[in-house]
Amino acid sequence: MTFQEKIKSPGFFKNFLLTALVFFAMVTLVSLVLSDAGAFFSFDFEKINALNFADGKWEKFFGFKAVMSLLYSFYLTLKKTK
Repeated sequence: MTFQEKIKSPGFFKNFLLTALVFFAMVTLVSLVLSDAGAFFSFDFEKINALNFADGKWEKFFGFKAVMSLLYSFYLTLKKTK
């Protein structure tokens, strides 16, 4: 199948978005745990907020993960579409 045929196939964008959402959620959770596991498992949301989201840090935190999730899911969906 060519690139255009794969994109036009039924269910391509549904699979693409589902894969992107799942991958984004997994990467976000892993990133939060790795940034400060102690605060994550003790449910210290103020510390998690200060480390990752306060003062505009949320844009950098989510932006990179969103772009990478979209690119990876597009590649993966293209690869798996028959």
